[in-house]
Amino acid sequence: MLLTNERRFPISLSILAAVMTLGIKFAAYWLTDSVSLLSDAAESVVNLLAALVAFGCLWYSSLPVDSSHTYGHEKIEFFSSGLEGALILIAAAGIGWYAIQRLILHHSLQPLTVGVLLSSGAAIINLVVASILIRVGRRTNSIILEANGQHLMTDVWTSAGVLVGLGLVHVTGWEILDPILALAVAANIVWTGVDLIRRSFNGLMDHSLPADEQQLVRTAIESLMKPGLHYHAVRTRQAGARRFVDFHLLVPGKWTVKQAHDFTENVEAAVRAALPGAEVTVHIEPIEEEVAWKDSELLAVEARASQE
Repeated sequence: MLLTNERRFPISLSILAAVMTLGIKFAAYWLTDSVSLLSDAAESVVNLLAALVAFGCLWYSSLPVDSSHTYGHEKIEFFSSGLEGALILIAAAGIGWYAIQRLILHHSLQPLTVGVLLSSGAAIINLVVASILIRVGRRTNSIILEANGQHLMTDVWTSAGVLVGLGLVHVTGWEILDPILALAVAANIVWTGVDLIRRSFNGLMDHSLPADEQQLVRTAIESLMKPGLHYHAVRTRQAGARRFVDFHLLVPGKWTVKQAHDFTENVEAAVRAALPGAEVTVHIEPIEEEVAWKDSELLAVEARASQE
């Protein structure tokens, strides 16, 4: 699977947007000396690092299978989102530390008008790019693009909160609102970072596909089941943009290899139609053999699930 333009363009756009907004936001901070605007600018540093890492990981994940990676390279996408989450937490810690210093040591702000206008422009750029990343990420089932887009969207809401807060500072004259707002921004960034790390952990641990997707798989299989046939031990997982499904298919022992193969082809096609792009593996067993009903630890799990 090559890195297509459909996936390359959004992440390249993300890098360009990160460079642009980084310069704009630091200019806004330099003009105002606002710690909340500094916190917003610091997140743009994370955006740039994350976008660069995401581009590298997206390229690596698109490499074809080889003798050392027979399942492909897609799992690196989860590493990318996990690293992005860690960078976000580091940025949040730095913002929080600087904001607490400003709470203790009062510091007067410079005029806010130009800085606010610059920050607004940066937020609009991030909003456009985030929307593109999320849309393409969901369409191509790429956690890298979606995570990068969600991160940028969080940056948009962060900027919006900062701008509202600075508006209150301008109206009320209460400059203490600036570091308080920066702490709120840091807390919001922490939430995003933790969520990305959680999703990355789930992917690296071969977490099952969402319940609705698992049901699509089971419905597709059951649509072809007839008396004398059975299936069990369904396993699902995701690696980057690829989804994997495997299960045991129990068929009459008198079937020829060709009969079992032809039926399995139909079942695999039904699963792929329900879950486009899925890689399906089927293990065929004779339904009459007792061992076929005791060959997987998943059987006990499925039995408990059916009783709930």
